[in-house]
Amino acid sequence: MSDDLMKKMLRAVLQANKNGVSITRLQGEYRSLTGEFIPDRKLGYPSLECFLRSIPSVVRMENRMGEIMCFAAVCQETAHIAQLVARQKSSKRAPGRSQILNCRMRSKLASNFVFYGRSRLSLSQSPSSENALSSFPALSITISNIPRPTPKALQPGDYNPQVVQNRISEVLKKYCSGLWLSKLPSVYRDMHQQDLPGQAVIDMENWTHICLLEKPVSTNRADRLVYPPQSKPPSLALSPVKPATAPYTVKPATLKELLSKYSHGLWAHALPKLYQETFKVPFPEDILSNLSLLLDICTVEYPIADNKMKAILYGPTTEYKIPCPAIFPFASGNPLTWISEKPEHFRKIMGIFLFLLRYIGEGYSQALETMEESMSTVYSQLSAQRLLPFPSAGELAAVKVEGGEEVVRAQVCEVMTDKVKVYYVDHGFSEVLSRTKLLELQKDFLKLPFQATTCTLAGLEQFSSELSVLQTLESLAVGKILLVELLQHDADPPQVVLYDTSHDDEVNINVVCLKALQDKAMENPLQVNSTYMNVSVTNVCSDGTIFCQLPSRGRVKLNEILDKIEAFFITQVTSESLVSTPFCGKCCLARYKGRWSRVEITNLHGSRVLDIKFVDLGVPASVEVIELREIPPSFLHELMVIPPQFAIELEVGVWTPEAVLWLRGAVLNSMDCSMKISTLDEDKLVHIYLFTSKGSQDVTNSVNHQMATSDLWKQPGPQKDGLPTLSFLDTVVANMVDQLTLDSPACSPIPVSTNTPSPLDGAGDMSNPTLVTSAWGEKQLVLPPLLELPQAGQNMDVYVSVACHPGHFVLQPWQDLYKLVVLMGEMVLYYNQREETPGPRDVQKGEVYAAKVDHNWHRVLVNRVLSSGLVSVYELDYGKHELVSCTLLQPLIESFRQLPFQGITAQLAGVEQCVWSEAASIVFRNHVEKKPLVAQVECVVEAELPWDRKMIVYLVDTSREETDIWVHNIMADFPEEQSTAA
Repeated sequence: MSDDLMKKMLRAVLQANKNGVSITRLQGEYRSLTGEFIPDRKLGYPSLECFLRSIPSVVRMENRMGEIMCFAAVCQETAHIAQLVARQKSSKRAPGRSQILNCRMRSKLASNFVFYGRSRLSLSQSPSSENALSSFPALSITISNIPRPTPKALQPGDYNPQVVQNRISEVLKKYCSGLWLSKLPSVYRDMHQQDLPGQAVIDMENWTHICLLEKPVSTNRADRLVYPPQSKPPSLALSPVKPATAPYTVKPATLKELLSKYSHGLWAHALPKLYQETFKVPFPEDILSNLSLLLDICTVEYPIADNKMKAILYGPTTEYKIPCPAIFPFASGNPLTWISEKPEHFRKIMGIFLFLLRYIGEGYSQALETMEESMSTVYSQLSAQRLLPFPSAGELAAVKVEGGEEVVRAQVCEVMTDKVKVYYVDHGFSEVLSRTKLLELQKDFLKLPFQATTCTLAGLEQFSSELSVLQTLESLAVGKILLVELLQHDADPPQVVLYDTSHDDEVNINVVCLKALQDKAMENPLQVNSTYMNVSVTNVCSDGTIFCQLPSRGRVKLNEILDKIEAFFITQVTSESLVSTPFCGKCCLARYKGRWSRVEITNLHGSRVLDIKFVDLGVPASVEVIELREIPPSFLHELMVIPPQFAIELEVGVWTPEAVLWLRGAVLNSMDCSMKISTLDEDKLVHIYLFTSKGSQDVTNSVNHQMATSDLWKQPGPQKDGLPTLSFLDTVVANMVDQLTLDSPACSPIPVSTNTPSPLDGAGDMSNPTLVTSAWGEKQLVLPPLLELPQAGQNMDVYVSVACHPGHFVLQPWQDLYKLVVLMGEMVLYYNQREETPGPRDVQKGEVYAAKVDHNWHRVLVNRVLSSGLVSVYELDYGKHELVSCTLLQPLIESFRQLPFQGITAQLAGVEQCVWSEAASIVFRNHVEKKPLVAQVECVVEAELPWDRKMIVYLVDTSREETDIWVHNIMADFPEEQSTAA
């Protein structure tokens, strides 16, 4: 960011706070707006205060009761902005009328919140080719850099000691290990949207029943700690004072280095193990019991207030950057900088050349087309056709296309005697042409950023010159419309993941290019009637799918490399191997039974929890990102050429839990299994017999025969030659280490039902449910506390998770949304490790459970129980209705019942409630669903149970600079779309 732009952003922060910004929280306010810190040290200043005093034309500083406050300096150029802000601060709402709302959306907290959905065409859009592009599925949208609500300014006479004491108590519940007094004002303001009164700081000395203030003897910092009265004041130093029991120290630099790898925070409970593995020295356990000792090094936050061990540590230099800018970093030589008002995590692109991309879609193709039409018109006039007299490398020019009237922008790459080599900055290719083709580029045509940019495929940086990778990328990407996920927009060149969404299932092009590296010579094609010895079964899934390894050259090579990696990590003392940027399809390492193994990331849950699959074992798992390691560069190439040690999964139908458990006990982790291939059909489906010993290969000794003659099936199924048959898929990437599954016709005696589900049991209403007496013998389930809702007339930052129509939608409180992300990550880690745990024997309507929906675990209320074994559930945190199998339900343990249910049923105020038509509902949904808004409460309809409560609110979109959009006014414009309720 340039100095001028940085000063403009700083002035914007100060102008938005007419009562001033404390210097202790100015960095946070600036970061909330720009996603970056004020670079005072990079500019050569010893402190932020020194830098601010050097720019009196931007910042005016005052000392108020010992606290330095920053104000926007008077500037004639921006006086109108200050007046606008003043009007926004003083405006009041009249019932039923749109006024300027005294609130703006807050920025995201610690985590990135990832939501999944698809973009829509509004009713006013026509199905043109350009609009068709905007309807591409958005793989995920990350909410980022949303303006935060302006805290209420404290007016004279508003100081209420009792209210302030209660609010400080809430702060200390979150920071139960203590908080530096200098940081208390900013934390107080963030939590309560109001400045901490200066008099309260003085009075705190006497509020010993609320808090205690003490200066730790173990630090030289001229500050004091504020902590709850029941907590023991900190007395330990970072370097333990008992050398006999702890002869080691924690260097702040090493801890900062560790935290810098995890920009979204690090769990405190994971710190000792990670520190030990990274730096080969123990971490003082005493520090974990007193995290206030780390406040000079990092920020400590407690998303789960009742669990101090679930603290999250954030490095002091962590930059919460926007996940994706509006456009890639421009090519070298571009003199312009352009910031998008609505950055998105994914963008539509068109491949132009290998690793070079061009944007398409609204704002890109249209803008480029408009500019080039204007250039053609201007340069068609003789007076405008001025040749570029002395072109030099790096200079921009206008070039008239050979044989046409089009004129495009170009950059000179190389100057020859009578020719020049130019690069077309909007189209992404180079050409050698005559110097007479170069025209002077007028300044009016420099406003649009260059529309083509180079990039690298994430995970393939070391393979950009591999012919197989280039050929694969060319066949999959060049000239096609794709989606791009931008991982690091500040990298040069940027790292991206490309997706082809033209298929039923989107294709991760990075993954396909990575597979192109695999050495086909390591494959050993299967042959009919062949017998294979020393087969190792590594996993049996709940559906009966079997994964196994077969002896092969690739398997021997893999074990050899993994042994070398084990030795490498033992001697390595650095944090370079930590995975700081996970993405779907990334290949890295994780521990399995005490040994590093290859894994592929298959799904992300927020920023700290993700799903992986051990590619050589066929074992899925959910882990924290801190458990992953990068493949050391010296071993990367030879590890990637080894094909995965399992084949593609095969759906085989329904298995009984008894059959799965029996099969696991019979073959799992057995090292001396053998198999015999019976037949191979046209679909490469292989029928085999599996044996658990090296004895006779007669089919009567096979696992198939044992299962067929057992009582493992609820009902008999079709047989093939009197025996069930094992089968697996022989794929081109199978390295003689293939996945085995039981053949559906022969070994799936419980067919999947194709009948229409029976009528619902009961009326299906959600009122008066029975509080759970668990099917697992638990005591009566205690529900979480009720969510605290604002009073009538108050504003609330919300995220609309579901919108059916103005009479029914679901809100989530924005301020606590990060706590829900943390909770769901914990649920994934807990429940995904318990695949063998059977589901409830008797699911009852009205009970609260944890349910697996897609890849996530949700807190749900059972709404209906179907006789087909399916259950209709209501997601209590998101407001969605889902249909799941009863086998995907688990008890909701106490740890997951502390956070109030986050879904709030709501109704739009300011409109007459009626039976809304489908067209009106679509208009409403497009304006509010999956968006952060401000809700102004008209009233709250209380109820005993959380899912029966209801809010009637006005919804306001405050994302536009010029005006606020009141949604009820939009719906009032469509009276013809409504039909009056009976």
